[in-house]
Amino acid sequence: MASAEEFPALALRSSVGVELWKKAGTGFPYVPYEKFTRDESKYCRVLEYSPDGRFLAWGNGGKVQLCRTSDWEVVASLPRPKAFYLKFSPRGRYLMTWEIFCTNKDNPEGSPNLYVYATETGEEVYSAVQKKQVEWEPGWSSDESIFAIMLGGEVFFFEVNGPDGFKSSTRKLGGGRNGCVSLAPNNGQPYLAFYVPGTKGSPSMCKIYQYPTLSPTQAISSKSFFQADKVEMMWNKRGTGLLLLTSTDVDQSNASYYGKQALHFMSTKGDSFAVQLSKEGPIHAVAWSPKSTEFIVVYGFMPSKATLFNLKCDAVFEFGESSRNSIYFNDFGNLVLLAGFGNLRGNVECWQMGKERKCISSLQAPDSTLLEWNPNGEIFMTATTAPRLRQSNGFKVWHYSGALLHETMWPAEQELLQVAWQKFQPGFFKEKSVSAEKVVGIQSAQPKASTQVYRPPAARGLPMKVFDLYSDNVQKSTIPGLPPGMMAKNEKKKKQQQQKLQKRPEQQKTEERKEQSSDGTATNNSDQVIQDKDVVDKKRQYSMRITTGDPQKDRKIKNIQKKLYDITKLKVKKFNGEPLKDTQLAKIDSEASLIEELQKLTVS
Repeated sequence: MASAEEFPALALRSSVGVELWKKAGTGFPYVPYEKFTRDESKYCRVLEYSPDGRFLAWGNGGKVQLCRTSDWEVVASLPRPKAFYLKFSPRGRYLMTWEIFCTNKDNPEGSPNLYVYATETGEEVYSAVQKKQVEWEPGWSSDESIFAIMLGGEVFFFEVNGPDGFKSSTRKLGGGRNGCVSLAPNNGQPYLAFYVPGTKGSPSMCKIYQYPTLSPTQAISSKSFFQADKVEMMWNKRGTGLLLLTSTDVDQSNASYYGKQALHFMSTKGDSFAVQLSKEGPIHAVAWSPKSTEFIVVYGFMPSKATLFNLKCDAVFEFGESSRNSIYFNDFGNLVLLAGFGNLRGNVECWQMGKERKCISSLQAPDSTLLEWNPNGEIFMTATTAPRLRQSNGFKVWHYSGALLHETMWPAEQELLQVAWQKFQPGFFKEKSVSAEKVVGIQSAQPKASTQVYRPPAARGLPMKVFDLYSDNVQKSTIPGLPPGMMAKNEKKKKQQQQKLQKRPEQQKTEERKEQSSDGTATNNSDQVIQDKDVVDKKRQYSMRITTGDPQKDRKIKNIQKKLYDITKLKVKKFNGEPLKDTQLAKIDSEASLIEELQKLTVS
């Protein structure tokens, strides 16, 4: 391992500011670093390291601070109090900021909301109106000589080292429809992928070009596909292979709540394949190995499958089925973590890649909202952060053998928002062989989650075989104000409900609506009436049309509203005791993240 001074630092963003933590000596733990002046603003909303590790930038609600990591001194303060996102160019020479686009009666056209600054001087070199919040980032060639930005359906290319620099574009690509562009990280003349969504009757299209040859007839490779409202483009590290994860917002066949997904492969040699997956269900994660010769896909209904593919899209290794939805390669590609977060239990498996391909350790990191490998490739960090989770915030550092090396629980009155490893120049750390030796770690101070089955108070203390929710063996309590005989009547209804659970859901629902009690009230109690009213209210609420002026954003809002309405109906079914599938329970668990996404889209 590197010395304490060379060992990557952790930048932390919280509800009380930005601070830096480093190792105190050759071992652990991590402690606040006295050479970094803590920013104590309560409105720090974004933090980002440059890819080469030379700079750290954050927005504190008043300005964007640009810090040099060699001495941790602030070298520039940029006048962007509303900065929402930050992004560095590949070599850290430029910093891009994006903020929410706004108009008012005094400025109906709005002002630029995307800015580019030179990191060495803090000088503003470019600005534009970029209304898109998703895929807002401009593209760069790996040597930063080409800057590309998509505006109004066209891609504008700037040769920043040329005589015009950022003043005027030298080439354009596109034709008036929404789409996206992605530049490959290859050396030399950059490759780029240009995607245009299809219209009624025509398919979506993705083409690979090599700059500056951008004629539609001179594309190196092309791929067309139907049922693709959007696409996520992922280049391998060498910039020779491209994965396209296509998806629709709604699956017309109703086979999937998440919409229809497909995975395609394209190469700069002209190859084009559809990646064949052997299990039905959503595609949870896709990740290239840093070695650029293989990739992993996690897919299918839970327990999901994980499969390793080569550049011909042949399945070369199966990791088996488990509750997973995430993939994390270290920087060298010799280790990969397969994990299950979000609505899953937080199991993490560490697999050795190469010829061995074996699971070398496993651990539990429940309630983790982020995971990131240390650049040295041997340890990684997990964290529980707000706003995804506002309780038990903190971070942990692990060795790949499964040992817990460090743990910090954040104060309960504060919120931990982000944790990020310091980055370094490529080649600073060398790949080390994977050892089977188990590293000695520490014991977590957090209590382990109980694995016992929940039992209601009335059943506690009784033998498990005696307890039955509808059994007379459970002692019955007297409810004050309940008419005589009503308890027995309710017990009878409960038994009838249990019998109905064995019937088809459609038949059960019909019978429950028809059945009336002796006093003329429906069998379903007032709680059911409240639940039905809630569904009606939610339907009315989610049918209200929110217009932002951005058609793409409006479609997203409408789709999220539909999903939230569907979740409300599922919650009613769960309340009524109807059995739900794992996928339906997963939808209910996604409600908080959908509401958060809806709030971001509707911010004006």
